[in-house]
Amino acid sequence: MTDPVEALERLRAGNARFVANEPSREFSDVERARLASGQEPFAVILGCSDSRVPTEVVFDQGLGDLFVIRVAGNIVAPSQVGSIEFAAQKFATRLVVVLGHTHCGAVEATIDELQQPVEKQSRNIAAIVGRIRPSVMNLLERGDVTDRDDLMRRAVRENVRYSTNALRHGSEIIEELIGKRELLIVGAEYSLDTGVVEFFDGTP
Repeated sequence: MTDPVEALERLRAGNARFVANEPSREFSDVERARLASGQEPFAVILGCSDSRVPTEVVFDQGLGDLFVIRVAGNIVAPSQVGSIEFAAQKFATRLVVVLGHTHCGAVEATIDELQQPVEKQSRNIAAIVGRIRPSVMNLLERGDVTDRDDLMRRAVRENVRYSTNALRHGSEIIEELIGKRELLIVGAEYSLDTGVVEFFDGTP
């Protein structure tokens, strides 16, 4: 079991290697065979499905290191909560990172839907947009957004904060682990332009 603060530092160090183009991990047959009988991921990453944000690559981690949940817009639904409960209970994973990213298509789609509603939107896409909508509405209701680009930048982070908060209060199991300081949930943003991951919500 890895301490959550130590796990966070491992992710920071891995991202620094990725940005510097100095990867330390390679996938091997030996490693794959070793992990066939079990796993001990040191962190859970709830990230966006965007193809430009491959989680293990971004954090320079190998097979078995990360328990990855990917869904458009890094939203929180019951299946994501259950997956995190599973990792925390089964593998004693003590760190959860909600990883958003710049230029997120799901966030942009939500902004578009608020500005120009689509009459016959897929109910499945609507389910994703509906979970991102509150974070965008929070920004619009404050009345201090300068333009669409500003709204987009801030909405990505607001959506991460919304998801981290939803996870922290998503179940009795998670709340109990947090209360015992046995689980840390933090929010982060990956820059498509620089490759840097910035942790900004809930970090110790």
